[in-house]
Amino acid sequence: MVLYRFPEPAVPAAPDVAALYTDHHKWLHAWLRRKLGCSHRAADLAHDTFLRLLSRDEPIAIQEPRAFLTTVAQRVLSNHWRREHLERAYLETLALQPEALAPSPEERHLILSTLIEIDALLATLPDEVRHAFLLSQLDGLNQSRIAARLGISVTTVKRHLVRAGTLCYFALDIA
Repeated sequence: MVLYRFPEPAVPAAPDVAALYTDHHKWLHAWLRRKLGCSHRAADLAHDTFLRLLSRDEPIAIQEPRAFLTTVAQRVLSNHWRREHLERAYLETLALQPEALAPSPEERHLILSTLIEIDALLATLPDEVRHAFLLSQLDGLNQSRIAARLGISVTTVKRHLVRAGTLCYFALDIA
């Protein structure tokens, strides 16, 4: 008679996220507060750091918990600063528009959310590819002018634009 054998539970190589949170949340919050100068934003980003860990599919193998949390928190902090910079630039651009053309608060939120998604998507591209794409889309430069500006061949510019365009096309949520 063969009995069903349950698989052995994986032995975590490091403490789980709950233990990590219990042991290091206060330290991470203080570290972020020193970086940001604001306790409230530090609390938000500390929680965002742990949410990022909770959303991982693979187990977390940690040798040095604080070094690991610092690395993850720096990425969260970097994303926060990029979003803040993008939002500031968008609001400055809106301030230059006549009031009659200003979008509603709901439209502003939707536009800003979309800009943040596009920025995150383009951030996955190598710098030269992203730069060529932005010169094409935002500055309206043709391929030969982009090539001259970046000091690369027109063929390379075409390859960069195809790569960036393909990324954007497949990122579309076609439902």
